[in-house]
Amino acid sequence: MTVSMKLKFLLPLLPLLVLPLVSRAENYDVLIRHGLVVDGTGNPGFHSDVAVKAGRIAAIGNLDGTATEEIDATGLVVAPGFIDVHTHADDVADFPAAENFLRMGVTSIVVGNCGSSDLDIGKLFRNIEAKKVSINVASLVGHNSVREKAMGGSFDREPTPAEREKMQAIVRQAMQDGAVGLSTGLIYRPGTFSSSDEIVELAKVIAPFDGIYTSHMRHEDYRIDSALDEVFRVAREAHVRAEISHIKLGGEKAWGQATRVLNRIEQVRTEGLDITQDQYVYTASSTSLSQLIPDWAFDGGKAKFQSVLADPAQKSKLVTEMEEQIHERGATNFAYAVIAHYAHDPALDGLSLVAAAKKVRGSDALADQIETILEIEQNGGGSGVFHGMNEADLEVFMQHPNTMFACDSGVREFGKGVPHPRGYGNNARVLGHYVRELKVLRLEDAIRKMTSLPANTFQFSGRGELHPGWAADITIFDPATVNSPATYQDPHHYAEGIPFVLVNGVMVIKNSQHTGARPGRALRHQPPVVQ
Repeated sequence: MTVSMKLKFLLPLLPLLVLPLVSRAENYDVLIRHGLVVDGTGNPGFHSDVAVKAGRIAAIGNLDGTATEEIDATGLVVAPGFIDVHTHADDVADFPAAENFLRMGVTSIVVGNCGSSDLDIGKLFRNIEAKKVSINVASLVGHNSVREKAMGGSFDREPTPAEREKMQAIVRQAMQDGAVGLSTGLIYRPGTFSSSDEIVELAKVIAPFDGIYTSHMRHEDYRIDSALDEVFRVAREAHVRAEISHIKLGGEKAWGQATRVLNRIEQVRTEGLDITQDQYVYTASSTSLSQLIPDWAFDGGKAKFQSVLADPAQKSKLVTEMEEQIHERGATNFAYAVIAHYAHDPALDGLSLVAAAKKVRGSDALADQIETILEIEQNGGGSGVFHGMNEADLEVFMQHPNTMFACDSGVREFGKGVPHPRGYGNNARVLGHYVRELKVLRLEDAIRKMTSLPANTFQFSGRGELHPGWAADITIFDPATVNSPATYQDPHHYAEGIPFVLVNGVMVIKNSQHTGARPGRALRHQPPVVQ
């Protein structure tokens, strides 16, 4: 057959060969056009369209077709929905809009941190699904909650063999019900009374499920090395992955050691341990004001605390220890501690303990500050914001490739109290302050730390990247305006510059307003298949 004859033979077939290569116009649920796609992997962003259908990413590219809703993302960044692995939003079913999270681009959260969780994880997930929430929710099982359930009101001791078995059974059931791992809060009661041996034995329970061990360590100050040693020991002996919660160096004695701390973590990683860390991007922490009171005063609950205050000798001992603690910190007063929420007397919200003592007792002497702390606890307790970290250390931790961003906040009730601003602005502050203004991080690296890194670490399959077939959790923001106006003095402001957020393909934030949609899901951990 000649060449010309071959061409004549092929010509009728050419349309058949070409037609399958022509793109067909699709009909999508949502079509996001002309955005800068930063896919979560850390790779450079690229301009493209993103299509969503049936709750999943249908296609990424130069797309034809129509959609029920179309977004012009010109000048905007299209990223995976942010994943916050350290929250205290355990009551999210009661506040299903979760607006403070969604307005800063967070589409999935992990609850059950710092050793405190629902004990019936299966019931927690069923409740979330029944009430319908706007955000995806995973949960850890908390060591403190487990210990309290198993040991009653007496905690300053080792658990009995029967109590230890009960604790292990609770953790095992939680993992079977879909918990992602075990958390500890070792500055909180009753976990503060536990031994490392106890924690290792409980962590061994999560190992067959490939769960993660997360720890609010015993020390985050100048004693951090012993706390790190404990985390490393648990990971090593229980054969589990570990996460250091809200890594920090509190108090001036500890400042300047961030590089050394990270080097210690890197060293044990070279030895075979999988250790990562998360961080909120503020130099103040927040927790209960009761943390200023020595633990022994509570061993036995509220009744024990009241008996201590009623006994002049024991109260004198308590006050002396509180004075010693403040001096050991290198301070002369409690000015670093600010009342965030005190239900008994909201007029004190936003005041430092020095100012509060002056207001309620007419004196700001150290003795009156301590009396104010004790009085607050007697009247139901309160929460505080504690200023004590160094910006330079924060930025060193931030730049490490294994540091995730997590706000350490619950669901905020807008206008209530004077809470830490991190609950409104953590992710937006990363993008606005540390990426755009200070250029501490590349945009792509910051997004990776909020998306694929937490998804891979906590094993959220099919989330954390913009990838066809994966869940359509998507955050769209303006890199030129994204910002957090929330401050310590005036925290109740939602993040700005994040006009669109999709959860499982449904628009939850549209034109910077909550749509009322509740497409969130319970993210149950799937144990590995045993061969």
